[in-house]
Amino acid sequence: MGRGSRRPRSTRPGTFDPNDTTRVKHTRIGVWDLYEQINPALAHVPGSSYAEKAFAAYECLPYLLRMIHDILSIRSCWWLLTAYTLAEVGQALLPAASLWYSGQLINILQTAIDTRTVDASLLFHICVGRVACSIARRLLNHALPSLRGPLARRLRARYSIHLFHARARLDLPTFEDPLVQRQLEEASSTSGSIAYDTLVMGTGIVSTLLQVVSQVGVLAQVLGGQRDGWLLAMLSFATSMGDWVTRWNVFATEQVWAATTKDKDYIQMVGMKFVVNNMEHRKEFIAGNLAEFMTREFKEVSERVGPDNAVDFHELRRESRSKRRFSLFGFLQDPLRELPQIVFTLRAVQYPASMPVSLASLNLLQQTTSHFSFTVWRFFDQTSSITEQLSTIRKLYEVANIPNRVEDGKVPFPEDAQKLRHGVSLEFKNVSFKYPGSDQYALQNVSFKLLPGQLCVIVGANGSGKSTILKLAVRLYDPFDGQIFLDGHDIRTLRLADLRAAVSVLFQDYTHFPLSIRDNIALGDPENFHNEAHVHMAARLGGASEFIAKLSEGYDTYLDKPVRDYFSGMPEGTRTLFGKQIDFSVVRGAGGMGSRASGPGLSGGQMQRLAVSRTFMRSVVSEDAKVGLLLFDEPSASLDPAAEHDLFGRLRELRGNKTMVFSSHRFGNLTRHADLILFMNESVIIEAGTHDQLIQQQGEYTRIWMLQAQAFL
Repeated sequence: MGRGSRRPRSTRPGTFDPNDTTRVKHTRIGVWDLYEQINPALAHVPGSSYAEKAFAAYECLPYLLRMIHDILSIRSCWWLLTAYTLAEVGQALLPAASLWYSGQLINILQTAIDTRTVDASLLFHICVGRVACSIARRLLNHALPSLRGPLARRLRARYSIHLFHARARLDLPTFEDPLVQRQLEEASSTSGSIAYDTLVMGTGIVSTLLQVVSQVGVLAQVLGGQRDGWLLAMLSFATSMGDWVTRWNVFATEQVWAATTKDKDYIQMVGMKFVVNNMEHRKEFIAGNLAEFMTREFKEVSERVGPDNAVDFHELRRESRSKRRFSLFGFLQDPLRELPQIVFTLRAVQYPASMPVSLASLNLLQQTTSHFSFTVWRFFDQTSSITEQLSTIRKLYEVANIPNRVEDGKVPFPEDAQKLRHGVSLEFKNVSFKYPGSDQYALQNVSFKLLPGQLCVIVGANGSGKSTILKLAVRLYDPFDGQIFLDGHDIRTLRLADLRAAVSVLFQDYTHFPLSIRDNIALGDPENFHNEAHVHMAARLGGASEFIAKLSEGYDTYLDKPVRDYFSGMPEGTRTLFGKQIDFSVVRGAGGMGSRASGPGLSGGQMQRLAVSRTFMRSVVSEDAKVGLLLFDEPSASLDPAAEHDLFGRLRELRGNKTMVFSSHRFGNLTRHADLILFMNESVIIEAGTHDQLIQQQGEYTRIWMLQAQAFL
């Protein structure tokens, strides 16, 4: 699908095949091919589609009840919910109250015509009542938005926590699944508003019903005693009710459809727009001197496409659907609207004396019909179908129940926490593994054993499987074949939380969180997250404390601040704001323009030292025996030779008696001290032993060692 296309939300089972002409209708709209499902399952059974949708809605009801329970459990929402409900009820009943007072004025007019007298006291009370209704309406119009904002924010906060936990609990292979990502995206796109939208929909339905019932009841009382009152009422409401009935489908869902275009000129035209609009292409665009050429080509392509086709699909579809809406009933609606006026005119000719009362009744009916129609159309405009809304609620809750691929074990680890001080044993037995979606082996029949406290260095070219060994050791993935043992226990049987608490790992593709430098380091040991002494010690051991001290905000520095600063109408000469560098590659924000403050511009080596510091935070800073296995994946890749030598020295000194696995494509001083070196190539171990043993074998390890040694001669 093209950029910006919207995903349809469908609860229908089965598949959608655009080539199935028996179930899918094809329509050509400009340069677009539109495919719409026209024959869902059981379509030949009368009423089956409504029954299917009703059953789908029924299955979602438990999730609706759960949402109601969750909303009511928010203590700070009680008074807001009560006030909001009362305000909605009051606003729903006000039109009927105003209509009743208008009816009383008509009665006073009828009495004045018949008896030539006016009850001044009654007229005064009616006038006061109408004024009170106007004041109440103004107050409620002010109160409802004031209540909706805080209510929406509290509901958004409640479900932000729900979604945060739903994402946080997912393991790596589950999180990487495209279907899971789509489910998360669908839940995320509605999590901030689904509870509020459901509340608004529910109160909207109740409010609409109250307005309709109350207004019909008052009209029956007002017009019941008047000549042709019911006829005028029926004719006035007929058109609006016709519109309502034709659009009312309480179990309506989004139609299953798909659209694509194969028009080469249109695709090229859109591609050219992205080239000239996006910053990522600007460097090559300028260096290639493409401005005049691309402008000329874009003009020619646009002329071939034509102005009627050079528009987004959704705009073309809206135009197409609006043309389809023309029907005989729609054609007759406007003439039908004139019938009340015609009936009134005929009645006035027949009974001239009743003209003032009839005129007042007609005016009252027209005002009521207009307000009634506006209420109905606003209701349909602001709310989606009930089935779709219930389906969205179901998605929001089901996302918290996505099963993880890596199953948790039941055996606690370790049996004796003090043993972690002396390291743990690690053994791979005939382990083979393929990454999800790949046909190539990342590891194939890999076996080795590390004793407690030993140092293992895995060397080899990029893509040989070094990082995969570390990922399997901490159970980010499970192997396809073979077993992995930690202190003699199959790691599949160990509790995941215990296993990962006993292992400290730094991956090659490490990441920095959009938090402060202090928080980035502290997250290495969540139990000591607020321990400033541990954070500073970890930074010193990781070699980061020196450059952190030179930053203007020190440990409070954000590498990439997640919250934008907003501004508007800023002179272009302004280069700093709020003490930070800014630029004008801005995005539109609420109430103005926004820009993310630029980071401190750390080098790759400095960023890597921060990652090492985070690893040290848990593995060597704490005096508690929590970690027995240290895993380092290419921690020196971005370091210069001097910094690498310094890091290796500190690693040897600070690991103490802990077991360490260190992967690298460089051979250095660390390999000389290794108890076991695994030389890998194309997912298998081709050589294993100590440095001296491998040098004596005169194999691939020796050849690469000599090549790297000669590079520094």
